[in-house]
Amino acid sequence: MVLGADSLLRLRPPRGRMADAALAGGVFVPVALGSLRSLIGEREESWAATVLGWALIAAACGALYLCRRRPVLTAAWVLGATAAYYFTSVYDGPLMVAFVAALYAVSAQGHFQAAIAFAALTVIATGIGTLAGNHDVNGVAVFMLTGWLVGVVALGWVRHNRRALAREAEERAASEERLRIARELHDVVGHHISLINVQSAAALRRLHKDPGIGARNAEEALGAIKEASREALRELRVTLGVLRQVDEAAPTAPAAGLDRLDELVTAARLAGLDVRVQCSGEQGQLPAEVDLAAYRVVQESLTNVTRHAHATAVTVRTDRGPRHITVEITDNGQGPAAAAGGGAPGSGISGMRERARALGGELTAGLGPDGGFTVRARIPYTNGVPSKP
Repeated sequence: MVLGADSLLRLRPPRGRMADAALAGGVFVPVALGSLRSLIGEREESWAATVLGWALIAAACGALYLCRRRPVLTAAWVLGATAAYYFTSVYDGPLMVAFVAALYAVSAQGHFQAAIAFAALTVIATGIGTLAGNHDVNGVAVFMLTGWLVGVVALGWVRHNRRALAREAEERAASEERLRIARELHDVVGHHISLINVQSAAALRRLHKDPGIGARNAEEALGAIKEASREALRELRVTLGVLRQVDEAAPTAPAAGLDRLDELVTAARLAGLDVRVQCSGEQGQLPAEVDLAAYRVVQESLTNVTRHAHATAVTVRTDRGPRHITVEITDNGQGPAAAAGGGAPGSGISGMRERARALGGELTAGLGPDGGFTVRARIPYTNGVPSKP
């Protein structure tokens, strides 16, 4: 039966215990084949010595099943079994291959000093045997053995460093993703909860002041609360969609961007702000990450104005150039929060600044020249970057 391309793509190397068993079996096969002359042909040793030699071969190769979990202990066992084999058997079989595999595992697992110690001990013992009259191994062979062992230890150490770098990259990516999700949640929850708080407080004041007229006026505030809560839930589903299970459906809501700027403006106006929007520059879609960052900057700025600035009017300006977009939000707030925001920016301003820096841009926030508070972000982008659908 011929395997198709799809079947070949599904073939994967063994993992876990299967990989350990494959290593032990893969080393035993060539070692056993190279040692068959102890069973075939003219006898050079007793059958008892032959049986002992094959037992040592099985013990050394079988121990490789544990080399991934106990590399140092396994290497010590394999080295001892290999030394015993060469001392007791007159056949110079290739059992050294088992020790080389164990030595590589020790180095690849990060036990560099132990690997050097095992390699040095092997070279010293082999050299002593050569000096003692072992004519099967001469000085050239000892020199070559030294080079092989040094190369094996070096390869294992390179493998260890590559895996360590890969783990660091994965951890860094996971940390950056957690920070991104935290910023998204902060922006979504902070903006909409602030609107809900402002509208509910306004409705309560109207009801306490004049229950008759306040009930009619509170209807508009309650409608805004309903809309803000619904929008908060929708954006939370989109943001948390990256954490969904594999079998869950992907969120179908459109991604946030400046094309939804009117929604932010409408919500801010319902909160009692006079919001003016000024757009200039080129038209067309922005790259998805730039569009989202600009949207979040406007959203967080309007949230801060609603919660802290004691402002009555806000101006939102966007200017898109061929290589960057500039977003500026200015309010006429005179409250103490404006000054505090300029001197000690909170997590909201820090989050906006991190968004801009992540895309190679910059964000400034502080008191405006005519009072109030100004947030200005400049975010670059490269033509040809895929835009959001």
